[in-house]
Amino acid sequence: MDPVPAVLQAIRRATLSTRIPARVTHVYVAAGDAVQAGQVLVTLADDDVRAQVTGAQATFATAAAQERRLMSLTEQGASPKSQLEAAQAQRAQAEAALRAAEESLRYTQLRAPFDGRVQAKRANEGDFVMAGSPLLEVEGRELELVASLSAQEVAGLAHGQSVDFEVGQLRGHAVVTAVAPAADSLAHRVEVRARVLGAPPEFRGGLFARLLLPRAGAAKGGSDVWVPTTAVVQRGDLRGVFVAANGRAELRWVLAGDVVDGAVAIRAGLLPEESVIDRPGDLVDGQRIEVARAP
Repeated sequence: MDPVPAVLQAIRRATLSTRIPARVTHVYVAAGDAVQAGQVLVTLADDDVRAQVTGAQATFATAAAQERRLMSLTEQGASPKSQLEAAQAQRAQAEAALRAAEESLRYTQLRAPFDGRVQAKRANEGDFVMAGSPLLEVEGRELELVASLSAQEVAGLAHGQSVDFEVGQLRGHAVVTAVAPAADSLAHRVEVRARVLGAPPEFRGGLFARLLLPRAGAAKGGSDVWVPTTAVVQRGDLRGVFVAANGRAELRWVLAGDVVDGAVAIRAGLLPEESVIDRPGDLVDGQRIEVARAP
């Protein structure tokens, strides 16, 4: 089987933020902690909001009482219907204000939206945060593989198909859940997603992985393409090369192998007929280029 680069990602991710400006009173978790759905993770100072709720409750009670009084008078013919309608509108407005205040109070406690793990902590106790400020990032426990494959590599892959992958020295299994119906217009790559089955605790979102494809679906039928080491660019744990295609520089994520005499074997992700750009420098994916023709 031929490996191609992939990345582990959490299927469910959420950024928890507040709807109101407030001071952080407690942060009950740290980055890396496991959480359960509904668990309180952060609390905010709620004195002002509780005062708003109390005031809204009093206003609503007064408006409701006025509505009841005018309804009785209207039924007796002692008050015009227009006054009752105005009282009903005021009661409805007061009720809406009360519901809004109660909803703001609910947001002074931030709870885990699902079972998972805290990926990042953005606030500390005592911080004053504005509405919309991110406080925590939470990832679900279920993971998926995301890979960008060439047309040759993706051939034969289908929804529901089982695939193997490696993360370091560990091996895992996944089921293909999505194969993009069309290739990216710039990179000409097809995105594939596969749900990880029974992931061990060592597997985390963001880790580099190697998706193992049958050789029949590999880009070069198992034969390596050799390129200068100076043509390879590093992006975190991923390595790639730029190729010249249709007047643009296109980035190909590749699986690199042995290095011999200043050349590196590309085992997956690059076709033999593609023109690799040596020493790409500050090139970016999709940038226009001019290819010099040999005299």
